[in-house]
Amino acid sequence: MHDSESPHDSPSHDAPSRSQRRREALDVLQLAATLAGLSPAQLARVPLTEDLRAEVQRTRAVSAHIARKRQTQYLAKQLRSLDEPALAAIRGVLGEDRGHTQREAAALHRSERWRERLLDEGDGALADFIAEHPAADRQQLRQLVRNALRERAAGNPPHAQRELFRMIVRAAQADAG
Repeated sequence: MHDSESPHDSPSHDAPSRSQRRREALDVLQLAATLAGLSPAQLARVPLTEDLRAEVQRTRAVSAHIARKRQTQYLAKQLRSLDEPALAAIRGVLGEDRGHTQREAAALHRSERWRERLLDEGDGALADFIAEHPAADRQQLRQLVRNALRERAAGNPPHAQRELFRMIVRAAQADAG
């Protein structure tokens, strides 16, 4: 060994550590489990080869716990054969899906809060809603609020409350789109 070379310059020290390789393998195993848990529509958006897509389908078909675990591990092994850009593309689509799902859930929660506010506060809340969603039909909203309050007081099934909720969601989507 020359004076300018250090023991840390050898090729064996440039390779990832055993713990790093293990973290990467566990990450790909989690990715495989996520893929196996996707709905068919979500899975269709993921950039996979036909072989991998078939392997995901086989994994989804297995229901016994230990067999499913073994099949998921096999799927992860197949995924590890992909290069990093291909794995990044898969993770990117899954990340977008997760963000989209969270935004949809937040929008539904806002709609639920509007419905409760319209039922609890009446005309003041209706004016606020119309100010925020000017395309919404004030008269139909007012009628649905009255019917929903009547239903609630009588203990009837919440048909008008559901219709009010749907109208709120449509108004929010119309303003967002």
